Amino acid sequence: MRVTKAQASANRAHVVETASALFRERGYDGVGVADLMAAAGFTHGGFYKQFQSKADLMAEAAACGFEQAAQRAAVQSPADFIAHYLSREHRDHRGAGCTMAALGADASRQTDAVRAAFAQGIEGLLADIQNAKGDAASPDSGQGSRAETLETMARLVGALVLSRACPDDSPLADEILDACRGKAFGMREKSGAKAV
Repeated sequence: MRVTKAQASANRAHVVETASALFRERGYDGVGVADLMAAAGFTHGGFYKQFQSKADLMAEAAACGFEQAAQRAAVQSPADFIAHYLSREHRDHRGAGCTMAALGADASRQTDAVRAAFAQGIEGLLADIQNAKGDAASPDSGQGSRAETLETMARLVGALVLSRACPDDSPLADEILDACRGKAFGMREKSGAKAV
């Protein structure tokens, strides 16, 4: 039975979405092509009909993860975004969470294409945040500057990474999230910032 172009495109998108979640959950080295294709409901042999290499899929999956993050952030208030990002729920569900926190360290050891997908994803999130603040035209001006946005993003990602590095039942894991959540809210109130 022949697959239509539309179905082939939908199958490819499903593999990318599945890979995005699995890579976030297990890391790039923790997912083999056979396991990935089985999780997506396809045979291993179909992989190379859709992708040139696992590295190509890794770059596409990273872009998919960043797009999913942008969509989630667009429908949340800044306070809700921070509260969810630094929650135990987000910490404990890597596969549905932040691509930067789950794969940032792994990405630094990958191909230029994967690192470029991360750079593009980070730039996209920065632009979305700056646009939400209404100061995209002046990224280095006072409140809500690009530097402040980068600092906040790094604080949130770093807190999640440190919390995940602790055992699941560790009080320190929650303490890290609580301290950084409190600091993020305090910084927003002090500066009158409108977004993360």
